[in-house]
Amino acid sequence: MHIDELYRRKRPVFSFEFFPPKTDAGVKSLFRSLEELARLEPDFVSVTCPLDKPRRPLTCELVARIQRELGIEAMAHLVTVLYTREEVQEVLERLRRDEIDNVLALRGDLPEQAPADALRDFPHASDLVQLARSFGFSVGGAAHPERHPDSPDWEVEIAGARAKVEKGCQFLVTQLFFDNADYFAYVDRARAAGIEVPIVAGIMPVTSVGGIRRMAAMNGNRIPDALARELARAEGDDEAVAAAGVAWATRQCEELLARRVPGIHFFTLNRSPATREILTNLRAKGVA
Repeated sequence: MHIDELYRRKRPVFSFEFFPPKTDAGVKSLFRSLEELARLEPDFVSVTCPLDKPRRPLTCELVARIQRELGIEAMAHLVTVLYTREEVQEVLERLRRDEIDNVLALRGDLPEQAPADALRDFPHASDLVQLARSFGFSVGGAAHPERHPDSPDWEVEIAGARAKVEKGCQFLVTQLFFDNADYFAYVDRARAAGIEVPIVAGIMPVTSVGGIRRMAAMNGNRIPDALARELARAEGDDEAVAAAGVAWATRQCEELLARRVPGIHFFTLNRSPATREILTNLRAKGVA
């Protein structure tokens, strides 16, 4: 199924994101989490694309296996950094052979000491969008409610999103955010610029205080004062941190759903408990 059709036919859409593990044991653990989350009947799952180029084929292997063994629609993330056009075409051809219909098209982050031609064939994610659409994929792209670190201002940020849509991007999935006001402000900016595709909210439940602080610093995410205080009180108690993270994400989702967000995309970090609890909470309240 093409995911863009799913957003047209069903609201809200719930999806989960995973990353390729580095070991066989990690893959086994991932599939245990997937089997637990499959009981919640997600509309689709996605698998990220590693920065480490030799590990990127794992993304293709995992989405094919998820779709084949678990019967869940799967979307492959695809980055272009360090790839030639020919290599990207080979990846797209492989995904088509494996009957994968959906791609999240990303430029990807530049690694340290990247060669000068790392973005030779695909300077922007929009270039990949156009190629993937020519292969018949349903194509999504990334959105940045707090602005991409490389964007000097909102005009440049929204122009990049509009370019992806003009090249054929059919839905946008946001990076994580902890303040819904940032998401709604982004949607307002996008709509004012003529971007009409679904803009899906990306939600990451906090499970580690240190981990989320590092991630926020790296990606420029703002941790609201209220959440920072809750995490500070819970720090040192893993169960209390997880409970605070679930409670915050549940409140975020309740407001997003009340305001008719097209979908919620959960960043699972390859674990199931927090995401399972949030979605179960939402369904118990009759909002999901």
